[in-house]
Amino acid sequence: QVQLVESGGGLVQAGGSLRLSCAASGRTFSSYVMGWFRQAPGKEREFVAAIGRISVMTYYADSVKGRFTISRDNAKNTVYLEMNSLKPEDTAVYYCAARPKFCSGSGCYDASGYDYWGQGTQVTVSS
Repeated sequence: QVQLVESGGGLVQAGGSLRLSCAASGRTFSSYVMGWFRQAPGKEREFVAAIGRISVMTYYADSVKGRFTISRDNAKNTVYLEMNSLKPEDTAVYYCAARPKFCSGSGCYDASGYDYWGQGTQVTVSS
């Protein structure tokens, strides 16, 4: 079992940057594919980014490609989401999630494949 706690959300102006962190409990963090998802008011939860177990593979939604970077530090049991050039449409609650099974490409985009979720952290981008 993995427990996930996100931090780093907040209010930022358009064009600004934020770095989200997700700290995981347990000694098997490196065995999970990690993902970030977000949910805006009135919208469904959507995939943002995912990273493989040893950081070789990363995947991004088209809407964030080139602006967001996902990374992980297995020694610290932490996954990060660096968000640059933020836009008002990036406003949402951001969730990190852990997936025990391997995935690649669009196979990592499905939220149902992730077994563990954090509580979420609010990101608000003002125009």
